[in-house]
Amino acid sequence: MRKIALTLACLAALLMASNALFPPPLQAFLLARAQGSTIVLDKNGVPLRAFADARGVWRYPIGVQDTSPLYLQSLLNYEDRWFFRHPGVNPTSMLRAVAQSIQYRRPVSGGSTITMQVARMIEPIPHTALGKIWQMLRALQLELRLSKSEILTLYLQHAPFGGPIEGVEAASFAYLGHSSKQLSDAQAALLVVLPQRPSALRPDRHASRAQAARDKVLRRLQDFGVLSPARTQAALQESVVARGLRAPMQAALLAERLRSESVRAALKSRSQPPARIDSSIDSNWQTMAETRVASYARRFPERTSIAALIVDNKTMLVRAYVGSARFAEAASLGHIDMVRASRSPGSTLKPSLYGLAIDAGLIHSESLLIDAPQSFLGYRPANFSESFNGPISAASALRLSLNVPAVDLLQRFGPAKFHGMLANAGLNIQLPPGAVPNLSLILGGGGARLEQLVGLHSALVRGGLAASPRLTSAQPLQDRYLLSPGAAWIVYSMLAANPRPGASPLFADTSAKVAFKTGTSFGFRDAWALGATEKISIGVWVGRPDGTPVPGSFGAASALPLLFELYDALPSSALGRTPSKPDSVTDVDICWPLGTEFVPAQSALCHSKKQAWVLDQAIPPSFPDREARVWQPERVSIFVDRKTGLRRNASCLTPEVDVLEIARWPALAYPWLSARIRALASPPELAPGCAQDAFSLQALVIEGLTADALLRLPANRAQTPVGVKVIGTQAPVRWLLNDIYLGDSDGSSELRFNLPAPGSYRLLAQDANGRWAVINFRVMR
Repeated sequence: MRKIALTLACLAALLMASNALFPPPLQAFLLARAQGSTIVLDKNGVPLRAFADARGVWRYPIGVQDTSPLYLQSLLNYEDRWFFRHPGVNPTSMLRAVAQSIQYRRPVSGGSTITMQVARMIEPIPHTALGKIWQMLRALQLELRLSKSEILTLYLQHAPFGGPIEGVEAASFAYLGHSSKQLSDAQAALLVVLPQRPSALRPDRHASRAQAARDKVLRRLQDFGVLSPARTQAALQESVVARGLRAPMQAALLAERLRSESVRAALKSRSQPPARIDSSIDSNWQTMAETRVASYARRFPERTSIAALIVDNKTMLVRAYVGSARFAEAASLGHIDMVRASRSPGSTLKPSLYGLAIDAGLIHSESLLIDAPQSFLGYRPANFSESFNGPISAASALRLSLNVPAVDLLQRFGPAKFHGMLANAGLNIQLPPGAVPNLSLILGGGGARLEQLVGLHSALVRGGLAASPRLTSAQPLQDRYLLSPGAAWIVYSMLAANPRPGASPLFADTSAKVAFKTGTSFGFRDAWALGATEKISIGVWVGRPDGTPVPGSFGAASALPLLFELYDALPSSALGRTPSKPDSVTDVDICWPLGTEFVPAQSALCHSKKQAWVLDQAIPPSFPDREARVWQPERVSIFVDRKTGLRRNASCLTPEVDVLEIARWPALAYPWLSARIRALASPPELAPGCAQDAFSLQALVIEGLTADALLRLPANRAQTPVGVKVIGTQAPVRWLLNDIYLGDSDGSSELRFNLPAPGSYRLLAQDANGRWAVINFRVMR
C-alpha cells in the first residue's frame, strides 16, 4: 500500500513538473485561432458573414451555456460518459480500447476522452503508442489548468466538422441551416459523430455513410437510456439531408465594415479583435432586402448599383443593410459600399428646409409660394419637368419637389444657417474645396451619405430628433435636434398626403402612410428615395459607383418603386400608425393672397381659402416679391368714385368717394391667375383727369405673334421659326412657352425660337417689375 502511495506521489510530482517545464501550447493555439477569424451575427445570433482565419477555417464562438442541451446530452453520453468525474484520462475506456484492439487485431474504439481530443486539437500528436501516451499527458495537464466547462467550451468551438468548419454551432448553420439550439434528436446525433471522421462523414458529400454513423449513435443513446425506443425509432426515420457546405455571406459589406472597425479599435487599444461581432441586423429582413434589390437591379443597365437601408426609428438600429446590388460583381463595382459613399443628395434635403422654415415662422403648410422663372443673383434654377406652376402652396411645392420655391425659401432662411443646422443634426454636407454654403445646397450642391440622409429623414417621425443609424446595440444612440415636434409632424403630414405612385384610392387609404421624398442629382447620376412611417425608415439609392450618368434614371422612376417594394415586404405591424398630432399644431383656415387667417367679415379679401397646419398659432403672411418693385402681396386701400366706380387718387379726390380694400398677389403670380381672381386683385381704372399713380402701369404688348393666331408649319421644314419682342419695358423679360422656360430678352430686343410641332400654345412674357403679357395661338401642319 505504501509503495502504491509512493508511486502515485511520484507520478503526481512528475505531472506537476512536466506541466511547469513542458506546458501545453494552449495560448499559442488560441492566439493562432483568434487572428483573422471573425464571425458577424445578426441580432438573434444567426451568422451573417464568416471571415476565415489563416487556415481558411471559420467558427462560431459559443459557450456551454449557449449550446443546445440536447446536443450536450448526446455528446457526453456517447463520447465521454465520465467526463465530469475523470482527471482527463478514463482508465476503464483505455483498457477497453486496448483489449478490443488485441481481440479484433485493429482499433475498434479510441478510448479518448473529450479532454484528450481537445489535447490533439491544440497540438499535432501522431497516432502511435507514444503519441497516445503524450496525448494522455497533455489531457492531464489541461485538467490541471482548466475547468471542465472551459475544456468543454474548447471542444464545442474547435472540434473539426469537415471542410473549413470548426465548432458545433458553425457546423449546425453550415450543414443544417439553423442554430444548434434547434436540433432534433437525429441532428444532434449527426453532429456528435462528425468529429470522429470529419472528412469521411461529411453529410453534404457522404450522406449514407453519415446516416449509418448517426444511427449507431442513436442506438447507443437508447442503450444508455438517454432516448426512449419511440424517440429512437422516430429519429432513425429522419433522413440525413445537408445543404451544400458554404460559409454565410449575408450583409457582406456591413460585415466587412464592422470587422474593419473592430480591427482598427483593437490596434488602437493593443488588443485582439473580437472573434464574434453582434450586429443589429434582422437576418430575415436582410434576406428579403437582398433578394428584392438583386431582382430589382436586373432592370437597369450594366454597372448600375443599388443601396438600401432599413432602420428601426425607436432605437435607430439598422435591420437591413444592402451596400450594393451585386457584391461579387466587378463590373458594377459591387465591392463599394454605397451606403457610406458621399453623393449629391438631389432634392432629399427639402423636407428639412421646409421644417426649419416652419420653426422659424416663415411659412405654414399652405403658405403661398411662387413657382415661376426667377434669378437669384444670377442663379436661375429650373424644375425637373422644365415647366412652372405659378402660385402654389408650400405642401404642394414640397410634394412636387419644385426647385424655384425651394431656392426662394432657402434664400430667405439663409444657406449658411441651413448648412449649420444640418451639421448640428448630424449631416455634414461635403462642399467642394474652398466653397461656402450657397443656394445650390437645396438642389444637391454638396455630398451626403445614404445613412446620413435616412437618419435625417427619420426626424419627421421621431419628434424632430435626427440620429445616426446604429449598426450594433453597443453603439450609443445620440439624438440630435433638427425640428420641433410640431414642425416635424407638419412636414410628415405634408409628405404623407402624397399618394404612392400607381396606388388606387382604396389601397392608399388602407396602406401605411409613408412620408416619402425622392431626389435626383445633376446629370442623372444619383436617384434617391427616402421614406418614414411611425416605426420604420427606409432609404434607397440607385446609380453607378463611378459617378457616370444613368440616362433616364431619376428618383421617382428608379428608386421610389423599390422603396415601396421594401415597405410592402415588411409586416404591417412593423410599420406602425400615423404619428399623433402635437398640441403645438392647429388646423386653421387661411386666405390667399395675403396668407392671413380667414375672417368672414373680410371675405372679399379672401380670393382662395386653404386649410393649413400652423405651428404655435403663428400665421406668417405671404412673402413679398423679391424682385418686382410694384404689386407687392398686401392689403391696400383705394379711393373709388361712388357714381362711376372709377379709381381716384390724391390728385383728383372728390367728396363723393368710397374706400375700397383689395388684396394683391405677388407680381409673378398674375399670369397664372384666372380672370375672376385677377379682377378681384386689380384696382378699377383711373378716372379721367387724375394723375398717374403706382397702379398706372403701362401694359406690355407682345409683337411678332397675335392673339389666337393660327400658324401653319411649312411643308419643307420640321419646325417653324418665330421671332417675338415686347413693347412697353426696357427691363429684362423672361419668356415661357406652355409654362416651360423659353429664354430671356433685354427690354424690347427680339427673342427667336422654333415651334416644333402642331398644337395649342401659350406664350408668356414677364418683366422684372411684374408686368406681363400672354397670348394664345395654334400651330397646324
